[in-house]
Amino acid sequence: MLKIAEEWFAICGGCEVTILDIGEPLLDILEQVEFVHMPVLMDHKYYGQEGEKDKLEIPEADVGLISGSVRTEEHKEILQEMRNKCKTLIALGTCAAFGGIPALSNMYPLEETYDMIFRETKTTEPADTPNQGIPPLTDRVYALSELVKIDLTLPGCPTTPEMVQEALTALIEGKPYALPEKSVCDTCPLIREKKSVTTLKRPLEAVEYTPGQPLDTVRCFMEQGYLCQGPATRAGCIGSSDAPRCIKAYTPCRGCFGPMREKANPMVDMMGALSSIGLNPREIEDRAATFNRFAGAQGRLRPLPKRR
Repeated sequence: MLKIAEEWFAICGGCEVTILDIGEPLLDILEQVEFVHMPVLMDHKYYGQEGEKDKLEIPEADVGLISGSVRTEEHKEILQEMRNKCKTLIALGTCAAFGGIPALSNMYPLEETYDMIFRETKTTEPADTPNQGIPPLTDRVYALSELVKIDLTLPGCPTTPEMVQEALTALIEGKPYALPEKSVCDTCPLIREKKSVTTLKRPLEAVEYTPGQPLDTVRCFMEQGYLCQGPATRAGCIGSSDAPRCIKAYTPCRGCFGPMREKANPMVDMMGALSSIGLNPREIEDRAATFNRFAGAQGRLRPLPKRR
């Protein structure tokens, strides 16, 4: 029986829903695993069920699943406890792997974030930062791998049910599991004509295709002039379909699976991809946030110096 502990940090909860979305195969998995800790599902207190302990504790487990990025000092403490108690620790989803949407705040100093979100909004009365009964924020948003060793990364916003199923099944059977380092473009069926394009179109403008037209007869969205982050995004969002999820919906890739490698920089990769087909990256005003919207941790997004 494989013991599993699960935690969620700065997260929307979509990755937890993905576990449920495994569907019928989840029933077979549940017969072979035991969840010993999962705040979204079960009432297991950090300091004992009656608060009798003075140290945060999580039960020992064979596998630890963590979704969400680290945004508070409490997250850091729980993350270290998960690392200490879990033999295999998995970063579940892009927030855990690369910072995700929460890491967009890394473009601003912490005090400026407090001002922007809490102190200076029109619906907020001026007051000191709350500090009673709530954990302080960390100086920035962290991906899990910046603070502890991560054994397996399952990216995606959210990740796919098929990927979670395959990873858990491999762990149950004692087999290795790894994702290939391919880009979305490597798995995309759209046609590339390798012709230059000079103007970027509006993001919400419909791509050129005929309803019902097979994907393998539609021209590449980038070559149509739409900003598609497929060249700099890791493949894996196909799931049970025959094409990447957004592409199958006739929508350009937004980059939710993060970079192809942990140390890659999507902004650098995308600027090269745009230039190669004649598009000017400078047409995109907020390039750093646009290209790293799902991968702002690990130093990819940081506060810019103030202009004089």
